[in-house]
Amino acid sequence: MKKIVKITVFLIFLIIAGYIGIYVIARLTPKLSINSANSFFLYDKNNKIYNGNNEEWIKLNKISDNLINATIAIEDKNFYHHQGFDYPRILKAMYNNITNRKIVEGASTISQQYAKNLFLNFDKNFARKLQEAWLTMRLEVHYSKKQILEGYLNTINYGGIFGIENASKYYFDKSSKDLTLAEAAILAGIPKDPTNYSPISNYDNAKKRQELILYQMYKNKMISKKDMNKAIKEKLTLTGDKKRNNLKTLMYYQDAVINELKNIKSVPNSFLETGGLKIYTNLDPKAQKTLEDSIDKNLNDNQKLEIAGIMVKPKTGKIIALTGGRDYSKSQYNRAINAKRQVGSTIKPFLYYSALENGFTPSTTFTSEKTTFTFSENKTYSPTNYGESYANKEISLAAAITYSDNIYAVKTHLFLGEDNLIDIVKRVGISTKLDNLPSMALGTKEINLMDMIKGYNTLANEGFKTKPYLITKVTDANGNTLYRHKIREESVLNKSIVYVLNSMLRKSYSTEFIDYAYPTCINLANKLTKDYAIKTGTTNNDHLIFGYNKEVLLGMWAGYDDNRESDLTDGTKMKLAWADTVEEYLKDKDNSWYKMPNNVVGVLVNPITGKLSNNSDSKKTMLYYIKGTEPINNIDNSKDKNTVN
Repeated sequence: MKKIVKITVFLIFLIIAGYIGIYVIARLTPKLSINSANSFFLYDKNNKIYNGNNEEWIKLNKISDNLINATIAIEDKNFYHHQGFDYPRILKAMYNNITNRKIVEGASTISQQYAKNLFLNFDKNFARKLQEAWLTMRLEVHYSKKQILEGYLNTINYGGIFGIENASKYYFDKSSKDLTLAEAAILAGIPKDPTNYSPISNYDNAKKRQELILYQMYKNKMISKKDMNKAIKEKLTLTGDKKRNNLKTLMYYQDAVINELKNIKSVPNSFLETGGLKIYTNLDPKAQKTLEDSIDKNLNDNQKLEIAGIMVKPKTGKIIALTGGRDYSKSQYNRAINAKRQVGSTIKPFLYYSALENGFTPSTTFTSEKTTFTFSENKTYSPTNYGESYANKEISLAAAITYSDNIYAVKTHLFLGEDNLIDIVKRVGISTKLDNLPSMALGTKEINLMDMIKGYNTLANEGFKTKPYLITKVTDANGNTLYRHKIREESVLNKSIVYVLNSMLRKSYSTEFIDYAYPTCINLANKLTKDYAIKTGTTNNDHLIFGYNKEVLLGMWAGYDDNRESDLTDGTKMKLAWADTVEEYLKDKDNSWYKMPNNVVGVLVNPITGKLSNNSDSKKTMLYYIKGTEPINNIDNSKDKNTVN
């Protein structure tokens, strides 16, 4: 027993000695410069500042005592009594988390949270935790509690709005010194979970947290019971700062920029090393507004339906507009960069490029009919066309693309071999790993919208892979360049074959293909004044569209966050929003279709059979072929014979 006591005393002595040693080292290190830390400013394509997270640093004595007390009460009631780490609270949190077998309680102090805010990202690895602990110690030894609290309140995230003065003006159109007790308690509740406790998007949740904060203030004798009850009953008027950019989707672009910034190795991961950042982006404010306005116009009658969109200049890969949802104030979840959903038929252009590369032509036929595919061990697969609509005859590849025929796609996939689609998807820049399955031809894999944009940009850029990007340049606070984007093109596809494919995708809204079925985008025919290659995708839960020409690429997704089933009208609204966006963006520009390569020839054919047109054909269309592969006489061009069972 005596031995155990001695060991315990010795360990305690080592811990105390170690703590004193670290404290002394921290005291001897240079004082951190924190007033400009965690500040960044974003510039659009015209080098005009459009957003930043530290627009207005405000002194602590200019902030309402109500807000200060509310923050301390809910975040760190022992703030003035510890040296950066609340050890009793840490032990209590550990006990509760172990007892509940999950994380139910945190123990970060305000000093620790402020230290975390000095980094570009919030990685949770052990090395980062050590860095945060070391910074916490340095903050505590070099700065007073009031200075730490001032820095924290000026950098904390209030739902995409950084800093208390900015947040106060955004939510209540007033300075933070004028906040009422009720307003202060609402704002103090947001940083815990900005999405869940935003008074704009989740008022009921925000109200419950406000009441908890007010109770904690009363419990800690910061306010009276009468003050607490009065504040709970006070009616809140959420107005927002009228001077701020009124785009509801702009913060999604900013989130995507910060996400890209984290992966740029030449930019230090700590703001302390830069004194703040200036980030120059490809944002086109007019394009962003056009995207937002088009979404509002077409989806306004269904507030539950969510949408994401990414707009790119194909030649350079510049992302000029992006939204991860309909309204950032209601949901900060960025579906454009974070969500993964089934992509449906939007995977098919990559399959059909592979087919063209392996000897198919726009006139190659398969039979479109209800089909059950049988494999080894008596495994079967029975895909269906949308609405159970089949030609029950041979149809051309061009028709299969235009109608998005699933039977044709699976037959092509199996005919080529399942590895072909996997290979082409990798080649165009999509990083998501596909499974070697027959259903991959129908897009059953969940892929992120940004990842899909990479692949489609290769098609839009005539076979040259150029990575889409948001950031052109990053400098430190003094203007020293830390990073400059370099455009790198890599030829990964045959330009002539891409032209043939793009020309078929241009038929997705062509009236020439109205026959036993309708082209997938026929409802856009009267809205489109320019040429676009378009492919849509529909699953039970998701709708997607990718469309492009030389001037612009726009990819969009629509669906529900709870993954409920989505009907055809939801997809129609998304397509109309897509059309309105690209048409408005290109309104004053010339038609920008691709120049036909010298080794490509156009031939007038029957759109369904793909055979040379004749006088008896009621419909004719121009399809494009690599010279030497075009139909010369109406020979049988079917791949069905003894190839696919």
